[in-house]
Formats: sequence, structure tokens, C-alpha cells
Amino acid sequence: MELHNRSVRQDVRELGALLGDVVSDHSPPEGFELVESARNEAIAYRRDHTDDREGLANVVESNSESVNAVLARSFALYFQLINLAEERERVRALRSFRQKGTLSHSITEAIEDLEEGGADAETVEQVLEDVHVVPTFTAHPTEARRKTVKGILQRVGQILEDLDERRLTSEEKTGLETRLEAVIESLYTTKHIRGRRPEPFDEARNVQWYLDNVVFEVIPEIYDELEDALGEAFDDPPDPSNILEFRSWAGSDADGNPNVTPDVTDRTLHRQRSLALDRYRTTLDDLLGVLSQDETRVDGSITLKSVLSGEKTTESIADWAADRYQQEPFRQAVTVIKERVDRVESVRPGGYEDGDALLEDLSALGSALEAEGLGSIVSEFVTPLERQVQTFGFHLASLDLRDHRQQHTKALSVALDAEDIDYADMSEADRQEFLTEAITNDAPVLDLEAREDFDEETAVVLERFDRLADWHEEFGPESIDTYCISMTEEPSHVLEVLFLADQAGVVDLPGYSGLDIVPLLETESALSNARRIIGTLFENEAYGDSLDARGEIQEIMLGYSDSNKENGYLAANWQLDRAQRRLAEITDDFGVDLKLFHGRGGTISRGGGPMIDALLALPQQTVTGEVKFTQQGEAIAEKYGNARIARREMGQMLNAQIRARHANLSEPNPNLPNPWIDAMEEMATTARETYRSLLETDGFVSYFEQTTPITTIEGLNLGSRPASRSDERNVEDLRAIPWVFAWTQSRAIIPGWYGIGSAIDAYLEKTDDGLERLKAMYESWPFFQTMLDNAALSLARTEMEIASEYAELADTDLKERIFPDIKGEYERSVTNVLDIIPREDLVDRTWLRETLDRRNPYVDPLNYLQIELLSRSHRTPQEERTLRLTVKGVAAGMKNTG
Repeated sequence: MELHNRSVRQDVRELGALLGDVVSDHSPPEGFELVESARNEAIAYRRDHTDDREGLANVVESNSESVNAVLARSFALYFQLINLAEERERVRALRSFRQKGTLSHSITEAIEDLEEGGADAETVEQVLEDVHVVPTFTAHPTEARRKTVKGILQRVGQILEDLDERRLTSEEKTGLETRLEAVIESLYTTKHIRGRRPEPFDEARNVQWYLDNVVFEVIPEIYDELEDALGEAFDDPPDPSNILEFRSWAGSDADGNPNVTPDVTDRTLHRQRSLALDRYRTTLDDLLGVLSQDETRVDGSITLKSVLSGEKTTESIADWAADRYQQEPFRQAVTVIKERVDRVESVRPGGYEDGDALLEDLSALGSALEAEGLGSIVSEFVTPLERQVQTFGFHLASLDLRDHRQQHTKALSVALDAEDIDYADMSEADRQEFLTEAITNDAPVLDLEAREDFDEETAVVLERFDRLADWHEEFGPESIDTYCISMTEEPSHVLEVLFLADQAGVVDLPGYSGLDIVPLLETESALSNARRIIGTLFENEAYGDSLDARGEIQEIMLGYSDSNKENGYLAANWQLDRAQRRLAEITDDFGVDLKLFHGRGGTISRGGGPMIDALLALPQQTVTGEVKFTQQGEAIAEKYGNARIARREMGQMLNAQIRARHANLSEPNPNLPNPWIDAMEEMATTARETYRSLLETDGFVSYFEQTTPITTIEGLNLGSRPASRSDERNVEDLRAIPWVFAWTQSRAIIPGWYGIGSAIDAYLEKTDDGLERLKAMYESWPFFQTMLDNAALSLARTEMEIASEYAELADTDLKERIFPDIKGEYERSVTNVLDIIPREDLVDRTWLRETLDRRNPYVDPLNYLQIELLSRSHRTPQEERTLRLTVKGVAAGMKNTG
């Protein structure tokens, strides 16, 4: 049976043709002609039909404002449509592999590998008890598309799916094709540039959409596949539970974003609870239509007693259900359950206290149905709901609070000064002593409600902790039980948060702590001093009590973005790998369980790349089963915008974590060969020196501003958070996302490779057998292989010819001093990487080569138009809008912002 009616080539060809028709209909003739000329010139060069890009450059120069706008809009929209075509092709491949039973890196494959490798059911049960994968959605401003545009594109995607998967009559097919043309026409004539920055609550709603509309539906499928695989492999299979959890920063991450107020967090919590409860109501309504069995055929009155007349069920609920569905015990039970779900957000008594209480009643319902031989109804209707409640509770996704450590220190300095305590001038040791004594003492030090005389920043921090206690009371501690401290450098930065939580009543030591406190280590000094920072905390009386109250689990976040921006690609990767090993040793020394939180971004330079490779490349001794990582911006849309792709992503994550955890249990502390460690140390040192030398070149910031569209990016209204941490104009103060975004636009993606060529060169010069050693490291060390593969991809996506055109925008002196270094390092990196990896092409996947070849000719015109517009010292409002469109178009073409 043929699963599909179309191919990616057909989709690309027809979408391109439809867009061409729309451009022709809605633009002046010279606009359409310009689009065609630019496309043909770009293709001619890419196919070696011309020797240079002069023809393309000539096409985009000296056009009217309106004609240039047509070019920018047309190519930008082309990529939006091509992205959908390639998404559809990925779905085709996934469906075909599943049909054939040949899907690699799946949950099924992971269980089969364990069973074939000799693991028994008891071992697999231990692995599954340990595995807990926690994707954490963030609102970092890397989504370049408007919500309206995404909505239209979803319509296009649905039509493509219908054309591809449905058996259609000629009339139905014609109708869909006509609708597709209309939707593309709507897309072309819709405004694509945001008129205002999204607000934090807009970002929270965006994240919630993916959780509610996609992830919620996929979770039962994930558990079904796991249970089926376990059933095939073992006679008495273990029962998996709680292997996936979803968290969010959207609406609660205040680091550098004053717009994220306690009111925003409160609205986010309310809406997430409402979304989860609405989902349960819908499913329970569906269940009511199925459980119509009457008591003459079934007898569920005894087994359903806990549901129908439990101590938390009010008599009015039970009586109403009995009257509404007389002699239908299962419908009575579902009615009681649904009414109690309704009352969670009501002042009326009888509502469930939390998700666990709902799970108890669902379990009782399932047992009663099983007892009557209705197991198929349980597996099809009740169990999926149980899995959803187990995963999403009443909160949909737990929120992490986050703020910069300076905010806590400043707030405490101001608030304590009002109590005649000079915290600001205390030494680090004195701060630790003061905070410890205050936490362990029952008497409060601060009244968090008395904040009217403080400055706004201080008042917001105090209010956040004050309301945290209220949120725990209303929504349950699990709804918002983690606090992340960015730029942690000292033990006092962690103790400050513990102190504020104690003053709020969220912590009451030694017996109770409702908060996991997570230091974010992201600078070279913090990562290098991890033992001092973390070890001091573990030895601290107050913090030790808090750890004990939280089950002796310490979550530590590692920042990939700022580490890369500070140290360069290779040095940052090695520094982070070493830090993880060091943290595993520290926590092991103190008998504490480590939970690493990987602050990965969407791009390779910020820790991106295939998640399965990233998880398998983690140091084995750090794989405790618990793993948490950020999912950001366009990566959320790419991974969770389509249910089938979302299932695939989650399956790969679990495959990697199951395999890695089993490997860790089998060999907890594998030793790396010392020569490999020495090689990485030497290369990392050289790579960092090379990278820092570039950044510290006199005039580098000016060069960056002149040769990239960074100032345009800062005005794009991508997110609610400012692009820079302050008004200072330096690399250190610029956020990592716009830093990477700007280099990606100019096709000189130095955050993904700069320094690696010089590092390998220097190592090979010192070591006679260096190349063979590096090849062996690539062959046998997942960390080194993944690092080089990701660098190779960044190099493949870099276009130095186009980057040289951007370099022409710089002052002559800056261009002559800086660009040759960038070009030379690129050439060294390409040569040296290809000498180590066992292939002739930087790209090792056929489909990836095809997509790059398909996209590059269409990105080129946008780059050249962008260069032309950037070269103008004065731009009209229309030209500014067109420039912004080129940024969005290149982002869509590269499938990356920051």
C-alpha cells in the first residue's frame, strides 16, 4: 500500500509555481522580472554556468524601493513554504520507516538493544526508574515569525498533508489545490514584520500552544511504544512511569527582562492550569460516550466506591451523578470525576487537590473496568488520560523562576539596609555566615510585604518571593518549584535565594523545602571554580538541610551560549565537558545525586545540533538518568510544531537516555586515555587564544556592527527581552542570540568554528602522531566526534565568498586587518576537519546536502539585497522594512536565527 501521493520535489515545484503566480498578480511587472532574474543568476552561479556573482549583484542594485520590497518578500516567503515541504518529506520518511519497522534510534530499538545485549527485566526496570527526560521551553527571542504568519503556514501544512495522505477524488484534489493557492495569496499579502515587541505573556501563550496542541496528544503514543517494546522483549515487563516531564521559562524568566513581573507569572500559572483542566474535561466527555454499560450487565459499585463516595467527594456531586445516569455506574463515576475537575478552579468544595488525587480515581475506574473484562476500553481511553495527568498534572508544565544573581544581591542589600544590616559591604565569608544563621534561625529578618519604600527592582524581587508562597498554596509546589540563578559565581549567590525563600515561608528547615535552587555556571571563572562553589554549599549547614529536604538531588545548569561567546567554539565545548566531569566527581564525593541542566540554544554554537548526538556525547559518569535541557525559539517550532515530528524527537531523546543510562550502570566511570585529554587541553588553549585575539582586535566591535545587520536585528521585535544587557556597546554585553544571529546572516558563522583550525594546526606541529591520534579520538570518543561533526556543519553553512561581500561594508582599515584572519581561519578549519573526519564532504547526510543545495541559490539574492541596503548611509522607512524582510528571509533560508 502506498502511504503517500507526493514527493518533496513536487511540493517544492508546485509551491514555488503558486508563489510565482501570486507575485506576478500582486506586484508591478518589473518586480516579478527582478525576482526571476535574481533567481536565474543565483542558480547559474551555483551550477557553474557563470564564473562570478557579478550578474546577481547587478540585478539587485539600483532598483526602486517597491521593486526591492517585492524581491525581499518573495524570497522570504519562498523559504517559509520550502520549510513546510521539507517538514512534509520528513513526515513521509518517518511514516515509511514505521510501516516497515525500520525506524532507527527509536524507543523500540533502545529496548531491543538492551534485551539483545543481555539486560534482564530487572535491569531494564532500574534503567527506566532512573530515566527522567525534561525538555524545558524558553521564551528566548529566536522566533522570527509573527503568530499570524505561523497560523497561515499551518493551513498550508494541513493542505499539503491532505494532498499527500488522503485518497482524493479529482474534485476533492482540485478543491484543495484551489484552497492552497488562496492561502498562499493570503500569506503574500499579510504583514510579516511585527509592529511591536511581543509581551512576556504572548511568549507564554506561544509555548503553551505547543504543549497543549501537540505534546499533550503525543505523550500517550510515547508510552504505548515503550510498553509494546517491553512486552515484546520480556515475559513480565516493567511498568514505566514518569519518564518525561515538561517545564517552561516562558512567563517566569526575569533574567535581563524587567517585563517579566510577578503578575505575568501569575497569569501564566492560571492559564496553564486552565488549559490542562480543559484537556481533561474534553477527554472525560469522550469517555462518557463510551461507558454506557448498565448495571444489569456490569457491577462496578464496589470497586468504584472510592470514586462515588470517597471522603473528598461531596454528597451533592455523587447524588447528582446517580440521578443523571441511573443504573450506569461507570458514567456516574466519570461524571463525579469530571465535576471534581470542574471544581479545581471553583470556590465550591469537592475539587481535586492535585493531579495525584485525580490519578487515584482514574486508577480505580480502570480497575473496575478491567474487573468487568473491559480492558480494551481501559487501554484506549483511560490509560492515555492517566499518562497525560501523570505528565502534565494540573500545571501543564512546571515553571522555573530565573533571575540574574546581581538582582538578588542588590535587593538584599537594599532591604537589609532598612533593617540596619550592611549586607552590601560584607565579604563573601561574612555573607555566607550571615545568611546561614538567618536561615537556620526561626525568627524572620525581613517582611517581604513591606516593600513600598524600595526602588522598583528591589520591590519586584521581594514580591516574587512573597507571591511564590501564594502560588504554592494555590497551584501546588510542583507548579513552580525551581529557581535558577544566572551568572552564579559565589556560594552566597545560592544562599541568597534560599534565604529569600525561607523568609517567604517556602522553605522551613530542617524539615521542608519547596524549592530546588539551581546555580547556572556559564563563565570561565564559575566553571573553573565549580568545586569551591558547589563544595562550599554542600558543607553549609543550611544548604545541607535544604538538600536533604529535596531528596539529596542537586540540579546544576551549564550555560552553553555565554560560554561560547566568551571562549569560542572548541574551548567552550571542552570547558563544559570538563565541568560536567568535575561536577560528577564533586557530587559523588558528597553523596549527592547530580541532575545536569543543559542550557542549549538552537544553533550549534549555542549547544544545538541533533539532540540524540548531544545526549550520547555527555560524559558517561554524569548520566544519572535525570537530564534537563532547554528548547528555544525556532527549535520549538521545528521540533514540536508537527505531532509526528514531536513524537520522533521525544523518541530519540529517550532512546539516547535509555542507552546512556544502561551504559553508565554497566561501567560507571570509564577513563579517557590521558593523551586524548592532553590533546584537548592543548587544542582548547590555542583555540581560545585565537578566538580572543579576534575579539580583542582593535576596532572589532565596529567591524561587527558594520558587516552584519546587528542593529537591524536589535529592532526586529523578536522577543520581550532586550537584545543587550545594558547600553554598553561591547561583545560581552551583547546577548548570545543576536550575536549568533548576526553572524549567521552574513554567512560568516564564526561562533560555530572559529579557532578550531589554528588549534589543530598547533597540536599537529607539536606531535608526530597527532593526526592519527585525532582520527582515533573521532572514531571512539562521542564527545570529540559530535564536536567535530557540528563544527563541520557550521563550516558547510558558512559562505566565505558572500561573507567577503559583507566585509566590503567595513572601513578599509578594519576590513584589511580583520577579514583576512576570518578567511584564513575558515580555510584552516575546513582543511583540518576534513583531514580528521573519514569523508570528503563536510556534510555527511544525503538529505542535508540536498536541502543545502536546494536553499543556497535562493538565499544568495537576499544576502546581496541586504548588503546593498546596509551599504546605504540613509534608508527610507520602506527600505528599513525591506531590510528587515531580508533578515527574516535569510533566517528562514538558513533555518536559524540565534
